[in-house]
Amino acid sequence: MKKIGILLGSLLFLASQPTMAQMDASIKLNEVMTKNESSLIDECGTRHAWVEIANISHSTYNIRGMYLTTDRSVLDKSMSVPERMKRMSQIPNGDVRTNLSGRQLIVLQLNSEPTKGSLHLAVKVDPTKPTWIALYNGNATQLIDSVTVPVLAVDQSFARVAYNGTPADWEVKSDDRVTAGIHNITTVSESKIEKFKREDPYGIAMTIMAMGIVFLCLALLWIFFTLFGMFMRHQETAKKVINTQPIKPITKTVEKTIEVGHKTGIILKEGFDTKGIDREVYMAVIGMALQQYRDNVHDVESGVITIKHHDTGWDDEYSQMTHFHEPLLPTTHQGQHIPTGPELK
Repeated sequence: MKKIGILLGSLLFLASQPTMAQMDASIKLNEVMTKNESSLIDECGTRHAWVEIANISHSTYNIRGMYLTTDRSVLDKSMSVPERMKRMSQIPNGDVRTNLSGRQLIVLQLNSEPTKGSLHLAVKVDPTKPTWIALYNGNATQLIDSVTVPVLAVDQSFARVAYNGTPADWEVKSDDRVTAGIHNITTVSESKIEKFKREDPYGIAMTIMAMGIVFLCLALLWIFFTLFGMFMRHQETAKKVINTQPIKPITKTVEKTIEVGHKTGIILKEGFDTKGIDREVYMAVIGMALQQYRDNVHDVESGVITIKHHDTGWDDEYSQMTHFHEPLLPTTHQGQHIPTGPELK
């Protein structure tokens, strides 16, 4: 039976290890203030140094029984557990606020007395020196999270801005950026509206900006309607031209011009090929030369054009006038023959 009990205990311990490891990864130190003069105030009306713990998961974990300390001597591995517990302050049981739901935060008062409340711890903090603060599990043996806080000014805090496990995950926040009890705002210290109000309390810049926007809009409208009007006027002009001067005659004129230009090009090309002599004219000249040769009208000597006169008689008026009449013989008055010239001889 004793062996069975030991075996069951070992199994329960091993089964609890993943759960404990998951809880350790979810519980983080989130923000620390070492010199509180006008920041967070407790239920008794006093101010203490404080530390904020966050559950960064979406599951619920109870941090009761865990330990907080600022004593680096607990890092000694050879130190016994009871001795280590003496140098730590345990988060008490019996307060529902220690049961952190997903993404929930809790603030614990330091440099205080546990008799003042369940969230008051006797963890010692010296604001004049860098402070190492660590969170241990309920056995006071496993370190869950730790951070070294530099010397801070009054009401400044040292806040986590990321969860990469490096010193760069933390930054110093001014007194107007402290976020005790709420998630840290690390990228924007104030809203744009608040910043604008602070930088322009009388609204002068707002007025200039508003007037500038109005005039810019009016200028854009003027440019748009001007361009639109020009486009419409050109469109109307184009319609009038189309209606008063049809495109068809212009098209025919262009086609005729192209045709004439093409023919002219062909003639010029043939002229270059024939060296300026037209074939039809050349043939006509040869024909006329042959006709003249046949009519015995040709050149007498080489190199000289000789055109001999050739009377065709087509312009002889006499022959045309007497072509159809016999010549009349001269007679006497009484029918006697009157001798002509040869006879008179």
